[in-house]
Amino acid sequence: MPPLFPDKEPWFPVKRFGYGAGLPIARQGWFALLAYVAAMVGLGFVSTGVSGLALAGIVVIMIAVTAVFVLIVKARTNGAWRWRWGEDA
Repeated sequence: MPPLFPDKEPWFPVKRFGYGAGLPIARQGWFALLAYVAAMVGLGFVSTGVSGLALAGIVVIMIAVTAVFVLIVKARTNGAWRWRWGEDA
């Protein structure tokens, strides 16, 4: 199976303070972030006026989309995700 992301260029930097990744540093990262925001906004609009099992399904989809986005960001960050205090970024 070919790799999911064949190029090795990072899309996100590590955060200087805290844990995780910062704002995108490549256009692919901005596209991924905008796609995630669009998906969340779209699912939010779909969820208005919905209740019960349908609403639970939308919440499950939102959690799944968020998990995929986090995995993509972690795979495309230029360093390991760990707690940083600023001097070792």
